[in-house]
Formats: sequence, C-alpha cells, structure tokens
Amino acid sequence: MKGLRTLLAAALIALTTQAPVQAAATPVHFADLNWESGSLITEILRVIVEKGYELPTDTLPGTTITLETALAKNDIQVIGEEWAGRSPVWVKAEADGKVKGLGDIVTGATEGWWVPEYVVKGDASRGIKPLAPDLKSVSDLPRYKDVFKDPEAPDKGRFLNSPIGWTSEVVNAQKLKAYGLTDSYTNFRSGSGAALDAEIASSIKRGKPVLFYYWSPTPLLGRFKLIQLEEPAFDAEAWKTLTDADNPNPKPTRSLASKLSIGVSVPFEQQYPQIAAAFTKVQIPIDPLNQALADMSEHHRQPREAAESFMREQPKLWRAWLPVDVADKVAAALK
Repeated sequence: MKGLRTLLAAALIALTTQAPVQAAATPVHFADLNWESGSLITEILRVIVEKGYELPTDTLPGTTITLETALAKNDIQVIGEEWAGRSPVWVKAEADGKVKGLGDIVTGATEGWWVPEYVVKGDASRGIKPLAPDLKSVSDLPRYKDVFKDPEAPDKGRFLNSPIGWTSEVVNAQKLKAYGLTDSYTNFRSGSGAALDAEIASSIKRGKPVLFYYWSPTPLLGRFKLIQLEEPAFDAEAWKTLTDADNPNPKPTRSLASKLSIGVSVPFEQQYPQIAAAFTKVQIPIDPLNQALADMSEHHRQPREAAESFMREQPKLWRAWLPVDVADKVAAALK
C-alpha cells in the first residue's frame, strides 16, 4: 500500500509541475458575406491569415448592417469587401475610431440601375425588337413602366432591388422616391443575392425586359450586354438622404463613387498590425476578378475552392501584398 501511495504521489507531483498547455489562438472572425465577390475575397483573405500568419479563422453570418455593427463592437474583426462610407452605421463607427477601411481592393468597381441592351437596341439575332428605344435615364422610366410590367401588380413596372438588409436596398428604396417612381414601379426585394442573380439571368436568357440594381465586380456584368441608366450628378448632401431609411424627403443623386476596402475593427488592427499592413496592399484588377467569379458561378465552385484556384493562377498578384516569408508559407499550403 505504501508503495502505491508513493507512486500516486509521484504522479501527482509530475502532473502539477508540467508546463501549462498553451491555449489555442482565438479565431479571427470574418463576416460571412452573401454575395459572390464578397465571399471570394473573404476566402482569399482567410487563406492568407490561416496559412501565412498561422491563425485560425471562422465566419459569422448577418446582414450588411448587423455585420458592420458587430465589427464596431469587435464581435467580428474583418469584413472582406466593405463598401466604405455608405451606411450610417459604418460612418459613425469610423468617426468614433472603432473601425477602419484598409486599402482600395478592387479598381473599376461600380453600381447602378441596369437594363439588358436588347431592351433599348433590340437583338436581330434573337428576333427581339427594341421595346424602349429612347430609354437612357432614370427620368425616362415612368413612360416605360408597361415594358417592365410587374406580374403581381400589372399597373406598375417592377424594379429589382437588393435583398433586405443590404445598404444598397435602403439607397434604392429612397431613390425610387427621389426619382418620383413609386407610383409607376414596385420595389421588389429578392430574398438573397443568389435569388436576384437567378431572376436577372432567367429574364435575359428568355429575352424578357428587366430593370434591376446591380454592381461590379460580378460575373453577371461580364456575361451579358447591359446598359447602365444615367442618374443625376453626385451630390453629397442628397446622398445623406438616400442612406437614411427614415428620411421622408430623399433627394435625387447617383450613388457615392465606389471604393471597396477591407473593413477591420481597430482592436484587430492593434493586435495584428502586420496583417493589417498586408491588407492595405490588397488590390485585385477587375478583369481577373470577374473571370474568377464567372468560373466560380458557372462551375458551382465553393468560395474556398475558387479562392485557392485563383491564388494558384495569380501568385504574382497576392505575393506583392505579403512579406516573402509569409508568401512562401501560403504558396507551400496551396501546392
């Protein structure tokens, strides 16, 4: 018995004198963005953080507004594609020193209201005659409401807006008021970015007229011939009335010029300055990005798979963002 007690005591001493187990690193929380370019860019950044900087990551879902709110609270640390300066939530959080937009990640990004080219010009090869030959501007839309007839409200045209919860959904709803279109068009909100894409693509493939909000970078703008409608010149004060959903008297203006950044919480930037410095260098030309998005869409690739494929094909691009040792780790992981 004495020998057993001695062994137990020795084992206990050994356990209590061992070096403590190192706690696993807390994951970097990325926003789970539900549009194609956002999801692809997010996965590119996650590959860099996981493989190059050897930190775990995960994603948390939400609407644009809830994710920006979470970023301001450091509940998430990174929004991979932030259309900086657009929503009141972001503007306030940035002014309060809680978030930052790093870099200018996509050159050539744009957004606006679009129609297929054949609606204006026709398409002889498909036997389509022009249905709105003089449509150039949003101011022309009232006289073409029957062209874009809403099947659920036949006395009005249908405008395809962003899904509820996107900042652009608020802006477009206010634009309908500002452009005097609420009596002639319904504000149709898709359930998701994928549903919006599906309705647009289906209409175009069938040669039907469709009026919709859209943006780039996206595969859709590269796949189809589209015409962007003219809008009034940008006015900063009018823009404020469009981003405020509660403003009863919104003023007409085109959207703020697009700048896509990587949104980070300030605590993240302070904790990982080397990653933040790399994020400031991220820049992806629009053409290869649109090609990658088209490939992802057409072949039904998951965003992580598409991101890794893109990085294998474009090593010079992302290596320019990173220190050599970090880039080498990423490259080794991609083999």
